Amino acid sequence: MTEAQPDRAALVIGGSGGLGREICRRLALAWPAVFFTYRSRREPALALRAELSTHCAAECAPLDLGDAERVGAVIHEAAGRFGAIGTIVFAAGVRIRQPYVANITEEQWADVFQSELMGCTRIVRTGIPLFRQQGHGNFVAVVSFATSHFPPGDALSAVPKAGVEMLCRAVAREEGRYGIRANAVAPGIINAGLGEEFQRTLFKPEVWDEQRRRVALKRFGEAAEVADTVCFLASARSSYVTGQTIMVDGGLSL
Repeated sequence: MTEAQPDRAALVIGGSGGLGREICRRLALAWPAVFFTYRSRREPALALRAELSTHCAAECAPLDLGDAERVGAVIHEAAGRFGAIGTIVFAAGVRIRQPYVANITEEQWADVFQSELMGCTRIVRTGIPLFRQQGHGNFVAVVSFATSHFPPGDALSAVPKAGVEMLCRAVAREEGRYGIRANAVAPGIINAGLGEEFQRTLFKPEVWDEQRRRVALKRFGEAAEVADTVCFLASARSSYVTGQTIMVDGGLSL
């Protein structure tokens, strides 16, 4: 658990997904307020808001990351609702399969880049002036171990996330003088979200058994293990950590 973050709110972009939900739950134990966004599934989002409200002040809002004006409005809505924003966590992602590069259409590339890479640039563009005004703040982005240890078929996910990872480094280098940090968390194969879905629907069980044997810890990860790392980077406990990507993959990338 992270230490308490007084008088600051956490904003989670994509808080209703498999990893996003657990990130919100962990943040709610340490932060006085959590504001999260969801894309379209309103009822599950409202259920999560009710759950979080037993631990902290909580609110949610729909967000299409392709709408630059709406992105700015949601960030300012969160700041207006809860005051200072201590962290913005980018946990949004497109639900995709695993096509090989030769089979990816231009429309598929455009959809993922708009939602993930361009979406993250829109978050950063609004978040930086807010953090500068506050004199503090940090970004944490959920990326992928595939940016450094590529598995065939993962390009549609890994390529935009590599851009997000580099964007975090750029923010860290250029905005550190304003008290702004930016870091990334790179999960490996996780028993949540797309990782869980792929284990049920993609490839035969023996393929996943082989992948599990390749992990140094001989098991796949849990959403809570990714969320704990995100919460560490979002907190004051990591106050001298910036521009880094922390692998949470059980040693799969070794």
